[in-house]
Amino acid sequence: MRRQVSLEEISDGHLYGLNDMVKADCGGCRGCSACCRGMGSSIVLDPLDVFRLTKNLGKTFEELVSGPLELGVADGLILPSIRMKGQGEACSFLDNDGRCQVHAFRPGICRIFPLGRYYENGGFSYFLQIHECRKENRTKVKVKKWIDTPEPKRYDQYICNWHYFLEEMEAKADGDAGQDGAVRKRICMDVLTRFYASPYEAEGEDMEGFFQEFDERLKAAREALR
Repeated sequence: MRRQVSLEEISDGHLYGLNDMVKADCGGCRGCSACCRGMGSSIVLDPLDVFRLTKNLGKTFEELVSGPLELGVADGLILPSIRMKGQGEACSFLDNDGRCQVHAFRPGICRIFPLGRYYENGGFSYFLQIHECRKENRTKVKVKKWIDTPEPKRYDQYICNWHYFLEEMEAKADGDAGQDGAVRKRICMDVLTRFYASPYEAEGEDMEGFFQEFDERLKAAREALR
């Protein structure tokens, strides 16, 4: 989900790559779960996030959407996000002690926090969000260690491919004037079905297997929706 603010307002003014050091280490949070509450529908999930959740929880996409996830509009398209629940609007994956029940396979946006992504020129850099995390005196950590994701370079390329594909689809949907939203509906249904609802053959934490399937689906989607 894109934020309509300037980078100067929300960051320390630096952009980071995978091998850079950044003051992001929260020391295990030590019982704090503030970033897992009151987030509304902003924790939008990409296909890899849903792949890992379905495989590790043994649930289908439809079962997740009727439980801890929900569908909503993000940047003009219908995408899944984590459902907030209860009076405190807590993440559906928090237990009664405020600890994450899916930490080992948590979504990418949770892995990189308090980092964000700044997209430009067909790629992206990481930046440090300065107003989001309550933890003071964070320590330095290498970015690729902090995001705790296998094959970080391959993962970053996947993130780029997904982000710019969604931008393409949003532009196509925005050009739907005078057609009663038929093109937008078709795009939304195709994205949800092709990338989320249709199971991937890759098993468990087979990241490379997932990436190969995703690339094939991405190519097919561009051909079908052009």
